[in-house]
Amino acid sequence: MSDAKVLLVRRGGVGYLTLNRPAGLNALDLEMVRSLHGALRDWEQDPSVRVVVLRGNGPKAFCAGGDVRALYESYQRGDDLHQTFFAEEYALDLALHRYPKPVLALAHGLVLGGGMGLVQGARLRIVSERTRMAMPETAIGYFPDVGASHFLPRLPDHLGFYLGLTGVQIGPADALAAGLADAFIAEDLNEALERRLEEATAQGPTDLAALLQEFATAPGEAAQLTELRPAIDQHFAAATVAELRTGLEQEDRPAYRDWAQTTLATLDARSPLAVATALELLRQGSGLSLEQCFALELHLDRRWFEKGEIVEGVRAMLVDKDRTPHWNPARWQELDPRRVAAFFTDFRHA
Repeated sequence: MSDAKVLLVRRGGVGYLTLNRPAGLNALDLEMVRSLHGALRDWEQDPSVRVVVLRGNGPKAFCAGGDVRALYESYQRGDDLHQTFFAEEYALDLALHRYPKPVLALAHGLVLGGGMGLVQGARLRIVSERTRMAMPETAIGYFPDVGASHFLPRLPDHLGFYLGLTGVQIGPADALAAGLADAFIAEDLNEALERRLEEATAQGPTDLAALLQEFATAPGEAAQLTELRPAIDQHFAAATVAELRTGLEQEDRPAYRDWAQTTLATLDARSPLAVATALELLRQGSGLSLEQCFALELHLDRRWFEKGEIVEGVRAMLVDKDRTPHWNPARWQELDPRRVAAFFTDFRHA
């Protein structure tokens, strides 16, 4: 196996882009972003490549996000890698969304943060029995990015607000039910699927959706959030975090009481500034185009290392690993709404 962090292979009419950093759960760094984007540009002009398949090497993860520890170290050194990375990562994600050829993502194992940005940009999103999707940014004092301000608020029943604010992981059945995936295909069918893709596309354009149905089945588990969706829709429609927390505190219906308390505890462990900023980001993103959403996320990034909470969150969770971040402020009641508003006030979109 090559030591390259991204493997580029062409077979039949298929171009394979394989994230090849399994020891790091295929976390994205700038070199990987540039390799992926460069291959996409080349293959767009190559008529022999009719479909692109995105996949991750190793059993644990498609991609567990961006290499935020490297970005933390960049910031501590005083260089601009953390700014360059986000600009180029978002450009890659947008290119996937707008790619003229079909992109199929095999989203096995962990699909977190930056991994979600890649998968949600694909035209066909395949999950398997071990898929676990999440946008866990608020746990490190950050906000959902990589286009999440566009795709999360457009999920049904305010599911996107729930996923974006809490960072909870969902399995394949919930991913399908939420509209974050298109088909379930068991992992042991991947090799047969790829052979079929190569044979079909070698002859010319093919109906990929129909081809996938040859392999697609129903997940073995039921969607876990189905019964909770009325409560999620009610509570996560809140206009403010204070309103959201009050609703969860007052939830006394037996079917939802335990979930409400667990959700409240999860939110209270997060950075108040990050959660409130995430709520405003998703609210604004619901009315913006995809390009505008990426521009708004990048606008926030340019301020967040200095004025947000990601540096402390990464320190606590990934560097020192004491898992006791010192959020500023530590309590919701002490958060000045003007701090949140300041991140957005000078954003101008076309």
